[in-house]
Amino acid sequence: MSGARQISFEDAPFSAIHKKITAGTFMGQISDGYTLGIVGISLNYAMEPLGLTSFWMGLIGAGSMFGIFFGSLLAGITADKIGRRPLYASLMLLTAIVSVLQFFLSDPLLIAIVRFVLGMLIGADYTVGIPLLSEWAPAKKRAGILGWLLVFWTIGYCISYIVGFFMEGFVAAFGNDGWRLVLCTSVVPSLIALLIRFGTPESPLWHIAKGRSQEALANIHVYLGNQYGLPDRGEEKPASTSWFALFAPEQWRNTVVSGVFFFAQVLPFFAISIFLPLVLTKMNIQNPNASGVLYNVFTLIGVLVGLWVYGITTRRAYLLWTFYVSAAILTVMILWTSMSPLVALIMITAFALVLAASIVPEFSYPAELFPTELRGSGVGLTIAISRFGAGGGTFLLPIVSEQFGIHMALWCCVITLLFGGIICHMWAPETSGRGKK
Repeated sequence: MSGARQISFEDAPFSAIHKKITAGTFMGQISDGYTLGIVGISLNYAMEPLGLTSFWMGLIGAGSMFGIFFGSLLAGITADKIGRRPLYASLMLLTAIVSVLQFFLSDPLLIAIVRFVLGMLIGADYTVGIPLLSEWAPAKKRAGILGWLLVFWTIGYCISYIVGFFMEGFVAAFGNDGWRLVLCTSVVPSLIALLIRFGTPESPLWHIAKGRSQEALANIHVYLGNQYGLPDRGEEKPASTSWFALFAPEQWRNTVVSGVFFFAQVLPFFAISIFLPLVLTKMNIQNPNASGVLYNVFTLIGVLVGLWVYGITTRRAYLLWTFYVSAAILTVMILWTSMSPLVALIMITAFALVLAASIVPEFSYPAELFPTELRGSGVGLTIAISRFGAGGGTFLLPIVSEQFGIHMALWCCVITLLFGGIICHMWAPETSGRGKK
């Protein structure tokens, strides 16, 4: 083959095509985070005009979480068949269209269905965008680039709350329809991502996997130069074995740890973050909207700090302290009902900082818990478990809060965090410094 002795395209320096795909995928993460986050403050505005009960609040809030589960499964199959490129830009176009559609809905059931569809699009984007970026990124920079995906997702998530808060004046001006304007603002980041992604080429590795090496080589020459060619594939990657192997005697503890730690992190994260105005109001925190903005600012700071700490500490220690410290802070907030507004503000920002830091391992630790032949199945199962945690927590928090009070809902979050910490304490292996099998 003409490119057999050329430099592998994976060893090429960071160039224009890498910048384009990185920017498009990062912007997609901002769009995904924004689309998930904006529903919380929108529901706070829509609760009275639509007469939403706690059931509908929970169902609408959780719709996107459950949609992510199905979207990621369907998109994975589709992307493997037709490629990453056809879905990469079209998903953002569909997200923009469905975001605008929300403006015209009033039936809570239809809103929940549309949120489910948006969740499917977000899940599909995770499945398509991240692999495309990984398959184009230079090998030496790949880990660092992928590590920032979570940061940009968090930026989008936090921006959604801040935008919603500062749109309070527009909401009042539009009366009972103001919440619609807030909810459909997710069209903006999705359109920006669409513009950046337009014209992105197909993954060379996908072409190679489909036996279309000449097309892969042509793309490499166009975007990187004729001096770069196909990588030496070496030994073929073994096919994944049965999911039953995930629960073999030597593997089941890692499988349980992977699912439980992800589940126990995302349940309180999404439950509290999406319904933050409700939580702050019921905890009698003064000016809950302003406190919510501060909470989200510290959420972003927490992820940035967490990335740094995660790089200098052991995996096991990181999991344990984030679980136990966030549970301890939330316990103090529940029990100390007479704390001053200043102390309450300090506590809520400290909780945001630690809880946000806790989600940093979600893109790396699960992959380290499984050998190569089980990694795809193991990570897939982990994500599926986590989506039910996120969706279940988001659905149940307003219902439990209404029936039993906000403190009972928060106690459920504490128990979940402690459960995650205990499971990791018993079985979480140390993987830092160990190469993937």
